[in-house]
Amino acid sequence: MTLRRTIRGQRMALRVAGLAIVAASMAAPVIWLPGIAAGRDTLALFSQYLGMTALIGMALSQVIATRWPGVEAIFGPLDESYRLHKWLGLWALAASFLHDTIDADMRGLGRETALVDAAETAGEISLYGLLILVAITVATFIPYHLWKWTHRFIGVFFVLSAFHYLFILKPFANGDPLGLYMGGICLLGLLAYAYTSAPRSWRPSRAYRVDTLERQGEALVVNMSSEGRALRHRAGQFVFISFPEIGMSEPHPFTLSGPPREDGRLRISIAPLGDYTSLLMSRLEAGTPARVEGPFGDFAIARGPQVWVAAGIGITPFAAMAGALKPADGPVTVIHTVRDPAKAAHVAEMTDHAATLPNLDFIPWHSRAQGRIDADTIADIAGGLTGKTVLYCGPSSLRDALKKDLRKHGVSARRFRYELFEIRTGIGMNWLLARLTRQVPVRRRAPAE
Repeated sequence: MTLRRTIRGQRMALRVAGLAIVAASMAAPVIWLPGIAAGRDTLALFSQYLGMTALIGMALSQVIATRWPGVEAIFGPLDESYRLHKWLGLWALAASFLHDTIDADMRGLGRETALVDAAETAGEISLYGLLILVAITVATFIPYHLWKWTHRFIGVFFVLSAFHYLFILKPFANGDPLGLYMGGICLLGLLAYAYTSAPRSWRPSRAYRVDTLERQGEALVVNMSSEGRALRHRAGQFVFISFPEIGMSEPHPFTLSGPPREDGRLRISIAPLGDYTSLLMSRLEAGTPARVEGPFGDFAIARGPQVWVAAGIGITPFAAMAGALKPADGPVTVIHTVRDPAKAAHVAEMTDHAATLPNLDFIPWHSRAQGRIDADTIADIAGGLTGKTVLYCGPSSLRDALKKDLRKHGVSARRFRYELFEIRTGIGMNWLLARLTRQVPVRRRAPAE
């Protein structure tokens, strides 16, 4: 068994452990509930349990949002962790709604006070606030910058939920074992929220400075050098970068398009995929300071024969991987599909790699002239896909089509790898909007590209 395979197995075990931690955290209150249930309204107690699981889900969601170093170790690569973050938020909303719908009041718990009334009001505000935030999250036709701004309030609603829990009338005291457990959950979530709300300068990051800018097609290739301790990464990973001095202080994810270097220099490739990247491309210049957080992700060179499929700026992780390819890796077939070859980035670089590396082939595919790439075409170009691993980076619409059709060529779900950086899942919202307006559904692109 190779070292790479051993590491991958360890990471998979940690991801399972992370899900087990989530399940155990939500199940833990059940340990104390039977002793509390005697002589009490079972349905009301169940409603209170739902409220506790909602609070636990929100707290763990806040922890994942911190991007603390241990998050990826416990919950998996950041794209998977963020997906869990999203579903924990949806669960918190569902459980809160059921908790509000099912009467949780019990007799004989004490006298209503102004503090209790305030806690009840806080719970209502939190529920409706969560409902609005989740609606904005799943409605992906709402602009990203608006979603990002409103998403900041999720921590506020957690604070209100924690206040609600601590001061409502309940069949146990905050000093009881269950009360102490839930108090610890509240404290953990509050610490995570305080961390994410703190000034960006307080977070661990590395100082970099833009060295050179180069236009390649529609992309802007940015080379940066370290101003201090350099960041170490693996080919295929991504980072969060902010440029405070040009008014771009919000960290944005970018895949590193260059292989690891001894001198710690980094390279990213930016395409105008939205308002943020378009504005950034117009403002960046040589000498611009940057703050870099990371690295993150587990998208990496696979084991054995493989095919890399890149769509548009999705070539970025593969440009880094090609530069880090070793003689024992592969063989690798790289297929780069673009509509207009004049807009493609890293083509000359990948062509040079293919000319010098005997274990790498590079195949450009121009969809406007040759038609949209599909699984059959990929199989023909690669000389069959049996026993091969397919890595993909590009728009989700093509990814979903390939994921389905590649199975006909013997590529299982485990052998089709990609990063799922989609916190804002539509859950059918785009489909519904398209039917109502008779427009084509909005296509989402991974922000890390």
